[in-house]
Amino acid sequence: MTDIKTMVNPLFLREEELRRGIELLFYAYRDFTAEPDAMLSRLGLGRAHHRVIYFVGRHPEITVTELLRILRITKQSLSRVLGDLVRKGYIVQRQGTRDRRQRLLELTERGRELERQLSENQRRRIARAYREAGAEAVEGFRTVLLGIMDPENRQLLLSAPPERTARAAR
Repeated sequence: MTDIKTMVNPLFLREEELRRGIELLFYAYRDFTAEPDAMLSRLGLGRAHHRVIYFVGRHPEITVTELLRILRITKQSLSRVLGDLVRKGYIVQRQGTRDRRQRLLELTERGRELERQLSENQRRRIARAYREAGAEAVEGFRTVLLGIMDPENRQLLLSAPPERTARAAR
């Protein structure tokens, strides 16, 4: 007898199922960002500020060049957002020790608290969804998300230095 789990069901590749996947991503992202968006709005900040706060918090001492590569935005856009966050006391910039032209970014205590508040609801949502779905589904979800990403971005994410993650956990 054939194991049903190993049979490939091509129905998920139908147009309607693909569109359903797109809708699910839209709705999930809308709900995932709703609470942080409201918090940011009260502070006069937006989603671009959230992304910068998140990635600077995730990668302490990240360079502006590395952040530009992750966010894929113009220097001008980053400069505006970064200027807001520095002025409001969420991020500090300092010169690199090896290369004085380098600007290293780090969250201040105030920035770490804001990042924690912004991410708290998102972490809860993901934890709940992971628990409900189970380990196999979580692995499948990660595989699908990596598959959606452009290959160079996938490689960038998968080859991120582990010391960045370790420092971010402190």
